Amino acid sequence: MSLGFSLAAGLGLGELRGATLAEVDAAAALQHRVDRKYLVPLDRARRLIACLTDSHHVLDLGGRRTTRYLSTYFDTPELGAWRAHVQRRRRRWKVRTRLYAEDGLCRVEVKTKDGRGATVKHALRVPASQYGELTTRAEQFVDEVLDGAGIPVRAKELSAAAEVRYVRAALADLDHGSRVTLDGTLSCHRDDRTAALDPGHVLIETKGGAQLAPADRRLLGMGARPVSLSKYIVGQSLLTPGLPDNDVRRLARTHFTTEANPAPLHERIPAA
Repeated sequence: MSLGFSLAAGLGLGELRGATLAEVDAAAALQHRVDRKYLVPLDRARRLIACLTDSHHVLDLGGRRTTRYLSTYFDTPELGAWRAHVQRRRRRWKVRTRLYAEDGLCRVEVKTKDGRGATVKHALRVPASQYGELTTRAEQFVDEVLDGAGIPVRAKELSAAAEVRYVRAALADLDHGSRVTLDGTLSCHRDDRTAALDPGHVLIETKGGAQLAPADRRLLGMGARPVSLSKYIVGQSLLTPGLPDNDVRRLARTHFTTEANPAPLHERIPAA
């Protein structure tokens, strides 16, 4: 049984109406948004989906309702992106290449925060063969975005720092332009170490405006509370020796396990 099929079955995604990628993008592209994250047991995530069947569609790609994601994150030698997050600086940033494994699609993505704390994401489509690296064109793109956000970091300073892998289901409220993503089988990789999320939990992200979306209200009603949990920040916090203790690490230790793993940082997963 594939990881994607297992997550889809565990979440009950078959109960939702499907939507094409074009429909989801048209209604809820949300490059400028407020993100809220919740770490919840799988059964609670399934209850949430059951509550959203009347208002949300699930992204359906030719019958496939989950996608495997590989994301390589880039950072400075001093881990400037990691430190900006754990120190809660106003000007936070992330640079990554992301591969949608089954579809063979790859993008360079830069995420920043605006003056109101909202996430702003910029993306550049690149060939799948360029996953895990920053080419000259990608470096120019990264420099333009970071410079525009007032972040004094150049792409030449960055190198691959960690890789995150997971399976994602994406839901969208096509009428109100909000999205919900559910990530399972989440793991973070650095050198020869891996930190993996307890398979009985799912990381849920709501992506919308300043007001709470229906999914947020449902989750709060179930007793879930938003958490500050970046996948990259978790990976570095658990896998890099010598980093100062922080709130992210204390939360992550409750739900993540670490172990030795010889898989290389940029292991390719062929498209299905």
